[in-house]
Amino acid sequence: MGYQSFVSGWDMSLAGINPALFALLLIWSLVWKGLALWEAAKREDKAWFVILYVVNTLGILEIIYLFAVVKIQRAQRK
Repeated sequence: MGYQSFVSGWDMSLAGINPALFALLLIWSLVWKGLALWEAAKREDKAWFVILYVVNTLGILEIIYLFAVVKIQRAQRK
């Protein structure tokens, strides 16, 4: 089996994902990533910034950072 027949057998349309669902997930992820990166940069939290920038989890890690880590650190400062 040659390269061309191998590649031509792939469905190149995002593996059959609905384009509207893909767009919704993309927007969801970008919003949470933007908020989390903004907060990490504002707090000069370099390790979290790099982790949030590199790891893509559809917003799950970003939500954990914003609602758990930041909240705990703010409570400790009071």
